[in-house]
Amino acid sequence: MSVGTALSSCTLGFRMPPPRHTAAHSIPPHTLIQLVREWLAEDTPNFDPAGVCVGSQEVEAWLLCKTPHSILAGSPFFTAVFTEVGCTVDWNYQDGAEIGPDAVTLTAVVRGPARCLLLGERVALNCLARASGIATRCSQLQAMTTAREWHGEVAGTRKTTPGFRLVEKYAMLVGGVSMHRQDLSGMVMLKDNHIWASGSITEAVNAARSVCGFSSKIEVECRSIEEGREAAGAGVDIIMLDNFQPQELHVAARALKMEFPTLLIEASGGITPENLVMFFSPHVDIISLGCITQGCPVVDFSLKVQRPGTNSNLLTADRMYRQSHVD
Repeated sequence: MSVGTALSSCTLGFRMPPPRHTAAHSIPPHTLIQLVREWLAEDTPNFDPAGVCVGSQEVEAWLLCKTPHSILAGSPFFTAVFTEVGCTVDWNYQDGAEIGPDAVTLTAVVRGPARCLLLGERVALNCLARASGIATRCSQLQAMTTAREWHGEVAGTRKTTPGFRLVEKYAMLVGGVSMHRQDLSGMVMLKDNHIWASGSITEAVNAARSVCGFSSKIEVECRSIEEGREAAGAGVDIIMLDNFQPQELHVAARALKMEFPTLLIEASGGITPENLVMFFSPHVDIISLGCITQGCPVVDFSLKVQRPGTNSNLLTADRMYRQSHVD
């Protein structure tokens, strides 16, 4: 699609006052700055020869979303990238908003020196495309739980991109699902390799509890109802029933809940958006899916620098539209 065609089908979004509490408030500013500087250093480790072509004149670029009905996520990272290179971002949408339904939607406007804007372009777009793709998938999964009136939580996993976990976990929050544990330090999860190396579930649980104390939950991956009983008897907080077929899961979860009513039951392994509803059960509290981050489609964004005077009427109309909807 040409830029001209894209602009002719832009949706005129409008900005709302920022909510009092947002997922973005959970991101430590120093962590955000550190990540952005690492990403920019990776993309431009020394000279930027192309910067000579464009110079430092002030330009304006339009952020266009070309995947209708997407959930926006990642704006704090996008904004931080451009702030670091001396640019500003004016958003038409907030994280968590659905963009569309038009084929192309004007999502934000970036302004700053041309060479600086182009230094941040790819890094910022990568963050936004990836985060919005994850948030969109999470929103779709959460909608399925609402439609079926399932009481539990859909959750992500640690199957995240190295160095990019904060962005991907943040996108889960925006999309409405649980992030699960942040890292190995956040909660104890004893998987099959831990059990085999320790000798038994009970031994592994006792060893872990001696270190983490009362302040951390312990979860154990179980492959059978017998392993689940041993883990529950050892005092774990959560049992993960791993790679169970749906009917097997329902039977095992019901039996364990009857014996250990306060136990949390997590289902995981082989669960996809296509078969998720088959795992819904009144006895299952958590369903985790690796596909929230692995193999998740991205949202198509592009950033187009505008020539002075180009389609100024459209931008003026957009601003008037947003201003009229502030209240």
